[in-house]
Amino acid sequence: MLNRSLAAGAFAVLFSSVVLFACGTTQDQNLPLPADPKSYAPLEKYEAMKIPADNAITQEKANLGWQLWFDKRLSGDGKLACYSCHVNEKGLTDGLALGKGAFDKPLTRSAPTLWNIGYHAEWYWDGRSKALEGQALAAWKLANMGGKDKDKDEIRADIVAKLNEVYKDQFQKVFGGPATDKQIAQALATFMRTIISKTTPFDAWQKGDEKAVSDGAKRGFAAFAKAKCTNCHVGFLLTDLQFHNVGIGLKDGKPADVGRFKVTNIEKDTGAFKTPTMRDVARTAPYFHDGSVATLEEAVKLMVAGGNDNPFLDKTNLQKADITAAEQADIVEFLKSLTESARIPEPKLP
Repeated sequence: MLNRSLAAGAFAVLFSSVVLFACGTTQDQNLPLPADPKSYAPLEKYEAMKIPADNAITQEKANLGWQLWFDKRLSGDGKLACYSCHVNEKGLTDGLALGKGAFDKPLTRSAPTLWNIGYHAEWYWDGRSKALEGQALAAWKLANMGGKDKDKDEIRADIVAKLNEVYKDQFQKVFGGPATDKQIAQALATFMRTIISKTTPFDAWQKGDEKAVSDGAKRGFAAFAKAKCTNCHVGFLLTDLQFHNVGIGLKDGKPADVGRFKVTNIEKDTGAFKTPTMRDVARTAPYFHDGSVATLEEAVKLMVAGGNDNPFLDKTNLQKADITAAEQADIVEFLKSLTESARIPEPKLP
């Protein structure tokens, strides 16, 4: 268990500003931020987000990133926004096993949910990005959004020029000058740090509302711990932020996608991928990095059975659990109680 994580029962929250997300609209076009964004820590008793010194959170920057997140003018073909792959109805995923980026280019992994993404230390399924700003820039530049100039390793000049035209005053106010690739990525990363999940029925139950979840969900929470799912799905984030091989996507008995190994070059990391959060998991089907498991029930059955055997399976954290079919069903009910009521509203675009 990471020292960043809370004990499984400590799920209280600090700020109520995320209610703006739950409403679905905003009257003043402001994202929910605490009174002092410089010390952004919207989860009580949880370590504050690590904010880069050169990209402090401000209300104006968060609002700008929010608009850019929904703006299809960022993409190379003008057809996709960042939001296109992380929609409310699908738990901030796209609901596809393997999606398509700009220009209909096939993607090789499933779109992960973004709830509480600002608390991560490494990004992408394999953790290859060490900064949220870097992840935002890479997704914009490469296959997801297709913004890269085919002759240069930079965003197409016409895209940046268009953004400078329509967001000129905002970039001047936030950054003191016209937009650059770096500043656009900084604004997007600032917005992503506001995507906070803390208003699920389970959270309400943990705060003392016994009627917030069903008896089945309560039993499922106990069964979840009994099956040792909490080895990896732990604390308020319900992820250890670590990388594990659970036997997904095997070909001839070995991982077809080597995952974390490509980042670390350590053999035991072959086929290992970051533990996904269980927050909003009932809406994020299909499951795992390749979207190969269609339903939540199938995913739970696979995991309590100990995953799929292969030479790199993480048998330390994943072993067959002594769980009945009824307990499996209760675990599913518990996971459904993690459905997030908050939503990202669509902002007005210039």
